[in-house]
Amino acid sequence: MESESKKCKEESQPLKAVPDNQEPHKPDCVASRWIFAVLGCVGFMIVYGLKVNLSVAIIAMVNHTAVLSANEESGDHHAVVATNDSENACGVEEHEENLDDGPFAWDENVQGVVLASYFYGYILTQVGGGWVAENMSAKHVFGGGALLNILGALLTPVAAKGSYIVVIALRILMGIGGGVTLPAMHVLIAKWAPPSERSKIASTVYAGMTLGTLVTMPFSGLLAATINWESIFYVQGALSILWYVLWLFFVYDSPSQHPRISRSERQMIESSIGGGSPDAPKMKIPWKSVWTSMPVFAIIVAHTCSNWGWYMLLVKLPTYMRYILKFDIKSNAGLSAVPFLCMWVFTMLFASLLDFLLSKNIITTTVARKLATSVASVPPAICLVLVTYVGCNTELAVVLLTLGTMFIGGMYSGFLANHIDIAPPFAGTLMGISNTFATLPGIAVPSIVGAITHNNQTVEAWRLIFYITLGIFLFEFIFYVIFASGELQEWAKPKSEERNAGEHRLLEKNESNKA
Repeated sequence: MESESKKCKEESQPLKAVPDNQEPHKPDCVASRWIFAVLGCVGFMIVYGLKVNLSVAIIAMVNHTAVLSANEESGDHHAVVATNDSENACGVEEHEENLDDGPFAWDENVQGVVLASYFYGYILTQVGGGWVAENMSAKHVFGGGALLNILGALLTPVAAKGSYIVVIALRILMGIGGGVTLPAMHVLIAKWAPPSERSKIASTVYAGMTLGTLVTMPFSGLLAATINWESIFYVQGALSILWYVLWLFFVYDSPSQHPRISRSERQMIESSIGGGSPDAPKMKIPWKSVWTSMPVFAIIVAHTCSNWGWYMLLVKLPTYMRYILKFDIKSNAGLSAVPFLCMWVFTMLFASLLDFLLSKNIITTTVARKLATSVASVPPAICLVLVTYVGCNTELAVVLLTLGTMFIGGMYSGFLANHIDIAPPFAGTLMGISNTFATLPGIAVPSIVGAITHNNQTVEAWRLIFYITLGIFLFEFIFYVIFASGELQEWAKPKSEERNAGEHRLLEKNESNKA
């Protein structure tokens, strides 16, 4: 035990800046790339958790009695749907639900604008965030974006007491910060994930999006019920500060800049992805090639179509379970979390399987990405349509919804990792481009679903919604399978003069070190 402890202590000492052939070999204790992956996962849990916690908190923030009175005075009798004790068509007894009043008389329109305002900021910083991350520090771009969300959460109670206009402005700023996180993380994964582990590391990191929703929504409800709505923002914001400190200390932009990484891990990563020196020249983005590349458009189409289904399940699954499957709020909170828990487990297992197949040369990267994206599109589409034909069999409906949500987890090993395959130097910019388009469903889904189901919470209305989703998912599947690629594109390879300039700069640096 003493020997192992001594080795780990030695491993934690910073490596001196000397040529590789003079660096002492140090054993791996905990791989730096997996420390990065875990902290990246927690970072996304925070960003996505702070994005959705308002949707829970707003229930406790709104003065429902005042809103109902205002609606009655204005003659809007459809704004609030009252439920009486009765049995529904399936023989399930329904009870009237009473919600405690909060301090703010925000009607449904105000609530909708407040909840949507995050996306107005989020869509603005995708491409710019990717470019800054590629040319400056992806670590600090991601950390700064997360920190802006943390500070925004801590300030939300104060902003709400001022005016809902202030909350909207604050949420837009939080969206601006959240918008840079995905492109910045793609840059980091491109520099830290060996191709043989890319599916697993990317899935580990991006699983934080699912976990953030899974953990935050019930945790927010618990805080609101046991303390008050303000504690949702104060407690979650304060806990997130601890993560930011760990992120600053343990994560670096590349293996070559990490002072505590082992020599063996650094050599393994750099030999597999081709360097990563901070002195290497930055490639100019070949915009014409990007916008005429079908593999790029395949990612854009898949990302946008997949997000339609993802946002619909994220935002509207509780609504479907409440009004169609007739689960009460307490049951809904638990059952709504089950599909996302299964999705997280499936994501990790499926990514490990794909990396195993790739390591054994059983499948190519192109096949892996197409297979994962197919799994994330076809099975969910079928499950969502089938759920509208199960009648009163709520157990089967829950199983189908769970399977549909679970299979969407294939996207993390599919198109979401594909930017790095085809153009590692521009992974952040490409992610920014595809995520800009993919943000549009987040704005459109609530409005379209709301329009179809307004005063019409019926199986027939939801069947139409799910058939639309089926068509979108099938289009994603067909387009991506035809045009996607997992191979490095010619326009993403360094030109000969850029390679020569990089080699000359490294040679000068080595000569300077020797002197």
